[in-house]
Amino acid sequence: MLVVEDDQFVRSALIRHLADASHTVRSVGTALEALREVAHNRFDVVILDLGLPDLDGAEALKMLRGVTDVPVIIATARDDEAEIVRLLNDGADDYLTKPFSVEHLSARIAAILRRARGGAGETGPDTVLRVGGLAVDPLQRRAELDGHPLDLTRREFDLLAFLAGRPGVVVPRRELLAEVWQQAYGDDQTIDVHLSWLRRKLGETAAAPRYLHTLRGVGVKLEPPR
Repeated sequence: MLVVEDDQFVRSALIRHLADASHTVRSVGTALEALREVAHNRFDVVILDLGLPDLDGAEALKMLRGVTDVPVIIATARDDEAEIVRLLNDGADDYLTKPFSVEHLSARIAAILRRARGGAGETGPDTVLRVGGLAVDPLQRRAELDGHPLDLTRREFDLLAFLAGRPGVVVPRRELLAEVWQQAYGDDQTIDVHLSWLRRKLGETAAAPRYLHTLRGVGVKLEPPR
């Protein structure tokens, strides 16, 4: 696990807590150091502060996404909703607004590790989920549309696989949060951001859906184009 935090007090507290929870932790204080670390080492999770001295964390996130798909938890004192949405669009897997408790951080890390090691929507070792021209292989974590591979982030794949396992079924947002995000509650906008991102890769829009259909106030369903 990599902690990217320039505040030495916060950094030391995070390292101590994560080490006590049996995580192997490396830490750096700048964005450039973080990029060097992910280029040469494999991490389960990156905890990324936004207020770094050499580069804003939002820019660092974009650069990280250029070299790795490691899950990234944003740790920020900023609570602007529009910025949080931008961060999710740019590839963040989760975010926490400072100050946060170590218990809260641990719960978010555990949820991300469960998804990374198991993945939502896995239904069996030899099962390929097919919905129209979509083919989703949960075991290999591959998805194709009309025979062409889809380049999906970890969260996009988990969302698509979960819905593909229930074709034609309207899945409530609360269930998506619980099963895909491993959260009992959360912001619906987080789901909307990832659905929008996934729609673009499926070549559709909310106004002209082909596979992903949102029923306002109810949920989301995946079904083949008519």
